[in-house]
Amino acid sequence: MRVSLLLKLIISLALLTSVLTLAKAKPHSPDSPQIFPDQVGSFHGQGDYHSNPFETALGQKIVWEDYGVMFDSEWNEYKSESGDRVEAELIKTRSDSAAYALLSTYRIQGQYSKLEDVGTYGIKRPQEIIFYKGPLVFFVHKVSESTRDDVLINFARLLAEPYDKGEGDIPVLVKHLPNWEQAQAQAVYSVTPHALRQASGNRPVLDAVNFEGGTEAVTAQYGQSRMVLVEYTTPQIAGDSDARIQTKIKELRDAGQAVPTAYKRVGNYSVFVFDAPDEQTAEHLIQGVTYEQVVQWLGENPHLLERAQRYYTQFTGGVIMAVLKASGLSVLLCFGIGGLAGWLVFKRRRARAAAAETYSDAGGIVRLNLDEMTAETDSSRLLGKGDI
Repeated sequence: MRVSLLLKLIISLALLTSVLTLAKAKPHSPDSPQIFPDQVGSFHGQGDYHSNPFETALGQKIVWEDYGVMFDSEWNEYKSESGDRVEAELIKTRSDSAAYALLSTYRIQGQYSKLEDVGTYGIKRPQEIIFYKGPLVFFVHKVSESTRDDVLINFARLLAEPYDKGEGDIPVLVKHLPNWEQAQAQAVYSVTPHALRQASGNRPVLDAVNFEGGTEAVTAQYGQSRMVLVEYTTPQIAGDSDARIQTKIKELRDAGQAVPTAYKRVGNYSVFVFDAPDEQTAEHLIQGVTYEQVVQWLGENPHLLERAQRYYTQFTGGVIMAVLKASGLSVLLCFGIGGLAGWLVFKRRRARAAAAETYSDAGGIVRLNLDEMTAETDSSRLLGKGDI
C-alpha cells in the first residue's frame, strides 16, 4: 500500500515537472518551429521569443496571403560579449519567390545599399538589415546605438549560414527585364494579383491576368514609363490569359478608360507598358525583354534513339579525326627531328674535316709521290729515293 502511494506520488511529481517545463517553453505560433539558434558567433540569444503580426516600415498592414506567410513574425534578441545588442525577426513564406517579393516591398521604402554574401539577397538601411534565404525573410535591427555597422553585417551573415539556401538566386524573371541590374533597385516582385495591382498602381487591365498555376510578375519603372512583366508556367495558361487581356483592353478602350500604351505576348510572358510618352518608346521597352524559351518532353523522348545514333556518329568521327591528326603530327615531328639530327651530323663532320691537320685528295690516307709531280709541302714527310 505504501509502495503504491509512493509510486503515485513520484508520477504526480513527474507530471508537474513536465507541465512547468512546458509553461516555461518559448512561445511560438502553431505552425512555427523554434528556428532561431541559441548562439550566433559571439552573440547569445536572450530567449525572448515572441510572435507579432508585422507591418511595413510605412505602417501599412501587409496582407499575409500576398506572400504566403506561414506564421507570424518571430523575434529574438541577441547580446554579444562586448555588449552589442541586436534584434532578429524572421518571417516564413511559402516559396523563395514569395520571400523575394516580400523583401522587394521593403526595398522601395527609402534608401538602401546592397549587401554581398548575406543570404540569397540582402539590403542594408540605417540601423537595419533585411535579407532572404530560401523561403525565409530576416530582419536584423540594432538595439544598442553603439553597435557598429560591420558588427551588424557580420551577425546577419552568420545568422544566415545554417539555413537552407533553396534555389540560391533571385527569381529569373527579374533578370529578363530590360537593363535588369539597374531596374532591380526599384522593381517590385508579385506572386498574387492583389500584390501586383498595388505595386503597379491599380491598372484595370491587370484584372484579366490569370495567376493560376504559379504565375508570377515583376514591375519596374523606366523614366515615366512603367513595365509589368508577367510569367505563366505553361503556354496554355499564357494563351488563355492573353485572350482575356485582349478582350479587356478592347472593353476599356470602348469605355474610354485608360489602357496600356503597349501590350504584347512574348512566349509565356505578358508584357505591359503603361504611361509611356509614345508607342515607339513602349515598343522599344518591350523589345528589351529577354525571353529564354525552354522546351522539354514531359514523357519519354520519341527521338532519343536518333539523338543517341547522332551522338555516336559524331563521337566516332571525332575520335577518327583526332587519331589522324595525331598520326600526321607524329610523322611531321619525326621527319623534323630526323632532318635536324642529320643536318647537325653533317655540319659536325664538315667542321672536323676543315680542322684536320693533313689534307689529302686520297681521302685522308698517305699518298706516295712516285711521279714527283706533286709539289712538296713538307719534305720531312716524303719517302726518299732509296727508301722503298
